[in-house]
Amino acid sequence: MRRKNWRVSIWVAVWVVFAFSSSFAAGWQESSELGRIFKTAEVAGTFVLYDAAADTYIGYDRNRAERRYVPASTFKIPNTLIGLSSGAVQSVDEILPYKGDPQPFIQAWAKDMSLREAIVLSNVSIYQELARRIGLERMRDGVERLDYGNKELGTVVDDFWLAGPLGISAVEQTRFLSGLARGTLPFPRDFQKSVREIILLEQGDNWQLYGKTGWENSPGKGVGWWVGWVQKGDRVYAFALNMDLQKASDAGKRAELGKACLKVLGLL
Repeated sequence: MRRKNWRVSIWVAVWVVFAFSSSFAAGWQESSELGRIFKTAEVAGTFVLYDAAADTYIGYDRNRAERRYVPASTFKIPNTLIGLSSGAVQSVDEILPYKGDPQPFIQAWAKDMSLREAIVLSNVSIYQELARRIGLERMRDGVERLDYGNKELGTVVDDFWLAGPLGISAVEQTRFLSGLARGTLPFPRDFQKSVREIILLEQGDNWQLYGKTGWENSPGKGVGWWVGWVQKGDRVYAFALNMDLQKASDAGKRAELGKACLKVLGLL
């Protein structure tokens, strides 16, 4: 009987993996138009768009889209949410002290500021201070609840999203962001709303664009991110772009190529 149960368990496990893989494969559409954008720009990267209502993906380079990279400053999004829900900050307008280099990479960082201002400037030191206030145990719990990437934090609370071991794929980014956009993450809805407010980039007639950049190993070579979503009425389209950055001047290509992809898909 034990041998039979063991075989049944193995069969069920294999079936679940196969079913998930098949479902994902069926929901993926490779886009030659998106591919041309990257090839014309001579950039190695990927773009993924997730349509939450249809539960389908369209993108370029699926293999890369499923590969995990450190999230870099895109982690400021979950960091904010975990900070609010843990009580490490009372609101996105609470002022946090600057404890970084007096001559940082971006001089505008070198002052005390709120998360609302810090996320726009992508202020690393302010968000490291937030992470230290949260602490490793509460941070680990928050990342687990969000099912964020590989969920690996290591032992240092203020750089795991910059140097690893935390990793997340473009596909996983879109699933997380889709939940945030719709307010369905396992956190209080008012905190999710606050996070959405501070990453709103542009808006027009019945549409809004939300987003955040990231840059591994800034300002050197590394992987760059631009992630977010477009909301049109009640419809949410989450996206994630990552690309290889060879030099500092490549950083501007993240949003540039991302917007070009959104335009090709008829969302901007």
